[in-house]
Amino acid sequence: MRALVAFLLLALPAAAQDWRPERPVTIINPYATGSSTDAMARALAEAFTADLAQSVVVVSRDGGSGVVGMRALAAAAPDGLTLAFSPLVPLVVQPHLLRGTGLGPDAVSPICNVTENILGLMVRAESPFRGLPEMVAEARRRPLTFGSPGPNSAPFLGVHRIQVAAGGEWIHAPFRGDAASLTEVLAGRLDFAAIVVASGVPMARAGQTRLVAVFSERRHPEFPDVPTAREQGVEAVQLSYAALFAPSGVPAPILDRWQLACERAMRTEGFRTMAARWGVVPEFLPRADLTARLAREYVATGRVLSELGVRPE
Repeated sequence: MRALVAFLLLALPAAAQDWRPERPVTIINPYATGSSTDAMARALAEAFTADLAQSVVVVSRDGGSGVVGMRALAAAAPDGLTLAFSPLVPLVVQPHLLRGTGLGPDAVSPICNVTENILGLMVRAESPFRGLPEMVAEARRRPLTFGSPGPNSAPFLGVHRIQVAAGGEWIHAPFRGDAASLTEVLAGRLDFAAIVVASGVPMARAGQTRLVAVFSERRHPEFPDVPTAREQGVEAVQLSYAALFAPSGVPAPILDRWQLACERAMRTEGFRTMAARWGVVPEFLPRADLTARLAREYVATGRVLSELGVRPE
């Protein structure tokens, strides 16, 4: 796959490889400043500045679980000078929850997938839970309490998949972001936190918490000894990705040039260092494959939310 991608990039038309932005470029971060999303957006911006010989800056437009920033992207001119780096959530989850967002797969032009935000369950270091089967067994005896970044967030949906696959009672406490739920876990007020694993890497490295399972189809490279939920006998796969987007309607040659810049950026030492620091997992996909992934995730998320009885407000 990697060789094929490299071949396709080399085969891009000359017009795509020659395009350069004539003015400074803005990358919108639709989540909080200081988050892993913000950090990776800045790593991309630094590489883009060097590649394109033009200033590329990151601005935070957080709010509404990414909706505010992604609506700003969707409303921007389709000239390739405004981009956004974001998890897929504002495009595949929020449109099913809120009417009139104007968001969805057709609201943007996908450029490239950048990372997989592997999701998982984290407990405090002193917790008796060593694996997912023990948690499921306990949830069948008594309710287990957990925190997540919010109702119908990707980590929350992962726990829902556990409940559907294995039963038990799971009581949800919503928070704004992963840090707050991890704080409650450390205080002993929650049994576990369902999070983007990267958010819990610093606490795990410090010996304060332990990862119990991940919802990905692969193990997290920071925790190679922690099996996936599927490997532990529970069919609970909940995938999450972050990608680079442009507004809908950007000409194909410009999108092709940004795809090339994205692939180059992800090979730089600066990007790799930042990814390792935050414990995120790089995963490049060209825009055609990202477009297909975005459509699949939109449909799949709508199906899960329908099972939960969720209707748009």
